[in-house]
Amino acid sequence: MPFSGRHVVLGVSGGIACYKSCTLARRLIEYGLTVDVVMTAGAAEFVRPLTFEALTGRPGLTALWERGRALAHIGLAKTPDLVVVAPATAQLLARAAMGMADDLLTAILLARTGPILAAPAMNDAMYAHPATQANLRALSGRGWTFVGPEAGALAEGPSERPGRMSEPETILAAALRRLGADSRWVGRKVVVSAGPTREHLDPVRVITDPSSGRMGVALAEAARDRGAQVALVLGPTPLTLPGGVDTVRVETTREMQDAIQAALAGASANSLWIPVTPLSAWDPLLMRPPE
Repeated sequence: MPFSGRHVVLGVSGGIACYKSCTLARRLIEYGLTVDVVMTAGAAEFVRPLTFEALTGRPGLTALWERGRALAHIGLAKTPDLVVVAPATAQLLARAAMGMADDLLTAILLARTGPILAAPAMNDAMYAHPATQANLRALSGRGWTFVGPEAGALAEGPSERPGRMSEPETILAAALRRLGADSRWVGRKVVVSAGPTREHLDPVRVITDPSSGRMGVALAEAARDRGAQVALVLGPTPLTLPGGVDTVRVETTREMQDAIQAALAGASANSLWIPVTPLSAWDPLLMRPPE
């Protein structure tokens, strides 16, 4: 529970990407955070507030007009360590950029003076529209930070342009960086190598090693959570790629060496990596490295 005692407000606006917000809420809880979910009316059409209450142990908040919560928007603007808006739809971004406060979420955003992290999610044409881009610039100028969007499949079909909301792990990584940023790590680049390598003897047989890559991935995630920029060079492994980390997949020792040397430019730290003799330098009959 590295973030026990810290408080996050998760704002959820009305888009199909709301289903990812459920996973994000749960992952934030797993890090020990107290999470209050604030939903727009549109969001409640996709996911019921009861779902978030079951995931966080706290009621999903939807209205300014609930009895006993007359000043909830002020308290939820001042007390959290971070406000995360995911998904941040085109409408929500437009309302926030205009300074509107006609529901609980936008009232919190207008009263907020601390950090806000938003994950845009919308149709690719809507994201590319000059109005949306102007709203993003306006909010960025007021101190908002953004994660995504990404290119990929949208509700209406495939797309090669950005618009798809980032995955929960990527948003989680960005949130943890804001919450756990250590001044000693912020602005520094860390290079980590992990996983096995494979050298092909023929199309079927390979020389490899039993490395799982788990330790390297854990190191990469720990450096990421402390605010560092992380480059992970990862061999063939079924591990889930960590969000918020620049990952390069490799197979052979030569590929790993080349990727590490390229990533080391500007690095402040790197994990221990012992070069392995490429298979091409081995004696093909004795199967041992050269003298």
